[in-house]
Amino acid sequence: MTTPAPALLIAGHGTRDDAGAEAFRDFVRELGRRNPGLPVAGGFIELSPPPLGDAVTELVEQGVRRFAAVPLMLVSAGHAKGDIPAALSREKERHPGISYTYGRPLGPHPALLAVLERRLDEALGGSARTPADRAEVTVLLVGRGSTDPDANAEVHKAARLLWEGRGYAGVETAFVSLAAPDVPSGLDRCVKLGARRIVVLPYFLFTGILPNRVRQQTEGWAAAHPETDVVSADVIGPEPELLDLVMERYREAVEGDLRMNCDSCVYRIALPGFEDKVGLPQQPHFHPDDDGHHHGHHHHDGHAPSHAH
Repeated sequence: MTTPAPALLIAGHGTRDDAGAEAFRDFVRELGRRNPGLPVAGGFIELSPPPLGDAVTELVEQGVRRFAAVPLMLVSAGHAKGDIPAALSREKERHPGISYTYGRPLGPHPALLAVLERRLDEALGGSARTPADRAEVTVLLVGRGSTDPDANAEVHKAARLLWEGRGYAGVETAFVSLAAPDVPSGLDRCVKLGARRIVVLPYFLFTGILPNRVRQQTEGWAAAHPETDVVSADVIGPEPELLDLVMERYREAVEGDLRMNCDSCVYRIALPGFEDKVGLPQQPHFHPDDDGHHHGHHHHDGHAPSHAH
């Protein structure tokens, strides 16, 4: 008898926005529909039902003993680093005999960057199709914001990857809470950098209180700056790319294949403008202190130095 695959447990932030919470619950149901035979459940860390513990109980009552937990979050901040592992440890005490592996957050993945690019095109109404058009567009990518510098840095990484090879004038970053610059300051910065057209792009999976605040702050700033062309883009949403990515994170967790930054590695993934690098054989650099080269340089002591490359 083969051991059944671990169940998929989806962990969400939680939101006071009913539509945002329902979007999460819908997404979990769709994951279950797309993966018949795989037990799937999801819950929140805070603010909205169901709590993560209820999702675990639901699966345990189906006979599940092994889980792979995937955080439905774009960046690894306090929730992903601390709250979810703590909650899972508590569930192990509540349900003796269960075990789990823990997946990594979702972004910045090329599949999500493709969705963000689509959201930009939609916001611009298809008016930025040519390179010359795109060169007139500055994007302000707005993250949730965190007291964790590493989490905020992840938003900057996403912004850089979105800019690379796509031809926008620039992709700047701002945050809606807990971190600077805020949305109005981010828009001011875009103008100082010479922005003609600005698209404010929320770096959020689903609708909610914070994405709505991004839009409100954008509209407020735009009303006070009528000379600047500013439009708001939509959140990522329950796109096929997001459903596929969650399953990719599930498989990584199950197989123990928790790679570092290979998602956006130019030698693995065809990134815009760098497609020719995929699969390119890698050649070592010739280090001037390495005895293996043939440039006539010799070490005085006759020994090759050790380098921890």
